[in-house]
Amino acid sequence: MIQYDAIVIPGGGVRADGALPLWVTPRLDRALAAAGTAFLMPLSAGTPHLAPPLDKHGFPWTEARAGARYLVEHGADPARILMEEASYDTIGNAYFSRTIHVIPRGFGRVLAITSAFHMPRTEAIFRWVYGLDGPGAACAVDFEAVPDKGIDPWVLEARVAKERAGLKSVEALRSEIRTLAQMH
Repeated sequence: MIQYDAIVIPGGGVRADGALPLWVTPRLDRALAAAGTAFLMPLSAGTPHLAPPLDKHGFPWTEARAGARYLVEHGADPARILMEEASYDTIGNAYFSRTIHVIPRGFGRVLAITSAFHMPRTEAIFRWVYGLDGPGAACAVDFEAVPDKGIDPWVLEARVAKERAGLKSVEALRSEIRTLAQMH
């Protein structure tokens, strides 16, 4: 069995009171099952397209914070959770998880878990960003997709189309940005 330093879990939305969409919880459940001694790293501040919901104190519910709460409520040790709350897209997920947690902690291998509809673009982005020349030791990334549960078929079809278009944009950026410093 492969030992991971961390499991990264991209966000996927957050609702009022920090509730997670039904397609996000299988990512977190799988991360819990696969964790062993690995850190759990829920990712994302949110999306630039929507204002975040606020908690009762007026603070934003980031996707990472909602994911961390779910993980703790389902048995994760809070000391094993590393949140990444700086990003607003999947490229940011990869960049900030690498620069905020992976490089400083010297992680050598992580597992990225996301929904099947999100996996092709996620894998392309994480391979690209984690492979950029920069400081720190190299970190290998493995990938695992969870089934697309809890998402209406017509919504899933639209998301798959959006992911395909996004993957084409990533391919163009990949040829322009070749180092972590350039991405910065």
